[in-house]
Amino acid sequence: MSFNIYDIANAGIRANSQLLQTTSKNIANVNTEGYVRERTEFTTMIDNQVGRGETYRLLNEFAQKQLNRDTSSKAFFDQFVTEASRMDSLFSEESNSVSTSVNSFFNNIQESLNQPSSNVARSLVMTDAQNLIDQMDRLSGIVSEQKAVVNEQLEIFSEEANNLIQSISELNSQIVAVDGTDRESLSSSLYNERDKAIRDLSELIDIETLDGSNGEKQVYLGTGEALVMENGTFNLFSLTGDPDPSFQELKLDVNGGKAVQLEVDTGKLKGKIGGLLSFRDDILVPAHNQLGQMGLALADAFNQQNHLGMTANGEMGGDIFAIPSTNGLAYQANTGNASMTATVEAGFGSSLPASDFVISYTSPTTVEIQAVDNKGEPIGAVTTADVVGGVIDSSTITPAGGESFGLELNVSGTANVGDKFMVKLNSHASGNLELATNRPEDLALASPIRTANDINNTSDASISAGTVTDAGYFGSPVSLPNGSITISKTAEPDEYTVSDGVNTETFNGTPPLKNVLSAAGGNFVNYGFDFDIEGTPALGDTFTVEANEGGIDDNRNGLLLADIQNSNIVRRNVDGSADNNHQTVNQAYTGLVSDIGVVTGQAQTNGAAFTALAEQSEAWYESLSGVNLDEEAANLLRFQQSYAASAQVLATARSVFDTLLSAAR
Repeated sequence: MSFNIYDIANAGIRANSQLLQTTSKNIANVNTEGYVRERTEFTTMIDNQVGRGETYRLLNEFAQKQLNRDTSSKAFFDQFVTEASRMDSLFSEESNSVSTSVNSFFNNIQESLNQPSSNVARSLVMTDAQNLIDQMDRLSGIVSEQKAVVNEQLEIFSEEANNLIQSISELNSQIVAVDGTDRESLSSSLYNERDKAIRDLSELIDIETLDGSNGEKQVYLGTGEALVMENGTFNLFSLTGDPDPSFQELKLDVNGGKAVQLEVDTGKLKGKIGGLLSFRDDILVPAHNQLGQMGLALADAFNQQNHLGMTANGEMGGDIFAIPSTNGLAYQANTGNASMTATVEAGFGSSLPASDFVISYTSPTTVEIQAVDNKGEPIGAVTTADVVGGVIDSSTITPAGGESFGLELNVSGTANVGDKFMVKLNSHASGNLELATNRPEDLALASPIRTANDINNTSDASISAGTVTDAGYFGSPVSLPNGSITISKTAEPDEYTVSDGVNTETFNGTPPLKNVLSAAGGNFVNYGFDFDIEGTPALGDTFTVEANEGGIDDNRNGLLLADIQNSNIVRRNVDGSADNNHQTVNQAYTGLVSDIGVVTGQAQTNGAAFTALAEQSEAWYESLSGVNLDEEAANLLRFQQSYAASAQVLATARSVFDTLLSAAR
């Protein structure tokens, strides 16, 4: 009997020793990140023997997976809000406002209208034009710097993700080696380390896990692509830019290193990497494109109107702003040797949307022009154009009447069918606008024509100041090729004669007369201007149009230059009717700042919600798998008492056994 008591006591000591060891391990690892608390349990006593003890990790996989998901979502918004808040602050700062520079520029134009012959007033306009360019260049530089920061962080995060993927795969192999053996319970640290690696990976990108055979964990992206598979195989991330090396795209290396592009859907791709990609695609790319679009639309509109006026030197105006051009980016799969440059077609700046473009060759002399959004997805209808003399512009669109999006493309070399180029004109132009001239005299404030009513007219009819539409008609210095033009009422009730000394046309018109030269017809329809006659002329009334020689105090074209500030010259969307699809430069910039603020605010709200969810998931997970010192302290006392009791039984058994031995002597 004493032998049985001895065995029972000895087994009790071993069992409680194991319990104390497990409790001590839990307490020692209370601050160890990723540690899952353990519990030792024993089966029922059989034949007076304590059952075999089994130590296992207290892990609820559902709670663990939910925590990983919430961790990914929280990391996504934390990263997005951190980056977006910086951009929101920079763009909303008054000192960085493009609207402030635009308003100052046009205010000085208004001042110059009061004294158009003043070189000082003109100089202030040119100074503010340069300030406007500098302001846009400064903002563009901020966006470019943020793009570079995003690329650097993507490289760091993708390398971290790759290291974690490899670590998970290696840990899987080690776990397979001990799974189902008596060493499994002693290898809990392998499981803890793997779970922590999976948790860390979930901070970088959203993942899902599946149980594999022999204790392995298979890891997949939230979008379905495999990262860690069975038998030690895994796929790694890579970054590449095609066709733009500065625009890093996330790819997955599979099939022995062959790169396969991921479907980067920021609605599914979470974690820090997803937050960076979303910030770049939803804020940086649109902001860069819209800045460039505003600059190009304003520069083109101003240039075109300046061409229609007369400078202080008595010549027709030229460009005030130099419109930049950019190289088309060839895709790596191109097989031809063609190259491409892109700029804005003169007079078509308001047709340019805030997007990038993909130019695809359907034949060596035919292309398709497709606008793409901030993620590279097609938007709007595709346009077909012919390559005529190495140029693609509005005149080469087929069928006629299609849209060129304001692009002028110059092509050299030979392209093969399927070759593609990406054009990023807007983002390039945002930081590359320049002044085409620094001379205040080149500001064309005057109109090249002046009109007059003959002093002997007997009616109150009057001729309008005229509208100039084509600068090419006028000589240099400003002159009319055939001299002044005379308009006379030659017969009742409505016969008029127009003559410039070379051409004479007679026509009938009902007062008030609109677009007189167009109504006269003949060669007059090709003149680069037109005018109206208000009221009802009397028989014999005469009106004249002549070159505005010496008209340096004239500000009529300056009024039209100033009105550009209030003109709807910035295109809103690729799609949309011409009637409601444009806005002013100030409206465009205000909309840009507002969009950044709205997106940032929404992200902050969503981030707060997912932070709360992550904290709840963390608390739930810790309540199941975390170490509770109060609980472990209670267990420690309980197991100490049980150990002491077993030791006392052992002492009693030894005493009985010694007594029996003494009695037998």
